[in-house]
Amino acid sequence: MDAPGLDHSLNGAGCELRLRGAWCIDHLERVDRLMADLRVPHDRAVRVDASGLTRLDSAGVMMLVNRLRAMGVVWSNVSLHHFQPAQLTLIHLVADRLDARARPRRRRSPPLVFLGRALGTATARLLGQVAFLGRIAEALGDLARRPALLRHREITVQLQTVGLGALPIIMLMTFLLGVVFAYLLGVQVQKFGANIFVVDGISLAVARELSPLLTAILIAGRSGAAFTAQIGAMKVTEEIDAISTLGLSPVQVLVLPRLIAIVIALPLLTFVGDVLGILGGAVVAATQLDVTYYTFFERLKAVLPLKTVLFGMVKAPVFAAAIAFIACRNGFAVTRDARSVGDFTTRTVVQSLVAVILINAVFAVLHPELPR
Repeated sequence: MDAPGLDHSLNGAGCELRLRGAWCIDHLERVDRLMADLRVPHDRAVRVDASGLTRLDSAGVMMLVNRLRAMGVVWSNVSLHHFQPAQLTLIHLVADRLDARARPRRRRSPPLVFLGRALGTATARLLGQVAFLGRIAEALGDLARRPALLRHREITVQLQTVGLGALPIIMLMTFLLGVVFAYLLGVQVQKFGANIFVVDGISLAVARELSPLLTAILIAGRSGAAFTAQIGAMKVTEEIDAISTLGLSPVQVLVLPRLIAIVIALPLLTFVGDVLGILGGAVVAATQLDVTYYTFFERLKAVLPLKTVLFGMVKAPVFAAAIAFIACRNGFAVTRDARSVGDFTTRTVVQSLVAVILINAVFAVLHPELPR
């Protein structure tokens, strides 16, 4: 059987390859060496002449096609000459198959497969959240048995950050909320000469719904994101591993101080929001609706029971616990790269807002009537 050979030349029209001998699997190593030494300009036409070819099989065709493509030659620029019809059919078949393999079609998963994957992912996340909740419960149990584990300094720092640090924005936003709500409500009641009833609407809405909800949303975006970013950064810099190496519990050191601080701070901030929201309504009532401050606050004592204020403040610790749990859980879920910190911080804000709104809806469904 003739040994394979290859001659090539460059001309004005492009590159010409002249195949000789048997290009088959028996001489594949020799064919590979011939093609490896070949240099073909990828931007010019290639003419393949088979007048000296004695035998060709699929192994030789694949070697020829793959080597030319590896050099950057576009197969549409290759012209074939003096090949037998059977050889041309084989070459086109191999080239088409290689094209199909190079561009595999992306098959859509069946609905049941997609549903199964989604349920599997959701189950894994739920199990992770339950496990983290169990770690927090265990840490709280240890703290109840050994109060000396309470980290007073860390709690004080977190109270200052979560509570005092958020006080100005809470005061401003709730005051403006009271102003806007009183103005919009006053425009309607003024048409019927019932200006005094703006006190009822403002006080009940602010104390029961608006102040707790707005305060929780602001804290979720401010402190919740900060918790995730802080714990996530510690995860990236391996500080959490160092805490564990020292024999300390990361949940005791990082989670409980933040959880306790936000549970204490949020009801207090909600009460401040109640006061400022009602005060904003009183300003609008006095300046726009001819309801004096004395009349406003006398009416307030009659229409705003203490139970309504307490009902709004009772929701605040539940909001706080949900925010702290989501924020710390996402902080510990951060992988060891900076991009993950940003992703989980964003996830914390979104999940916290959804959780706050869902919890508020549950309270509204369970207690639809105003406390008296």
